[in-house]
Amino acid sequence: MNDADDPRVYFAAERTLLAWVRTGLTVIGLGFVVARFGLFLHLLRRDSSSGAHVGSTLIGVGLVLLGSVAVGMAAWQHIRFCRRLGPQARPRPYAINWSVWFGVLLCLVGVVVLG
Repeated sequence: MNDADDPRVYFAAERTLLAWVRTGLTVIGLGFVVARFGLFLHLLRRDSSSGAHVGSTLIGVGLVLLGSVAVGMAAWQHIRFCRRLGPQARPRPYAINWSVWFGVLLCLVGVVVLG
């Protein structure tokens, strides 16, 4: 059996996609925590200056954006890789596009939450 026709190649690619989705979710979650932590510190200090937590908010927004881009790029790379696979490497009854659509939807949700 040729490596291009081995179904394990596709499943390895899908595991890689799902690992990037997991990493992207973690970075998005960290972004929310960082953004809200600045607000939490602002409330603890009872400081009236509204610009005290702008830095943590910007870092948090940047992390959410980074996680969303990571998931989107992983989905794009997975699509490109799967198009080059031979027909024997793709499992027949398996819903190939589900994981890609999940990654794209997660990317879009991360971008929408930023707005």
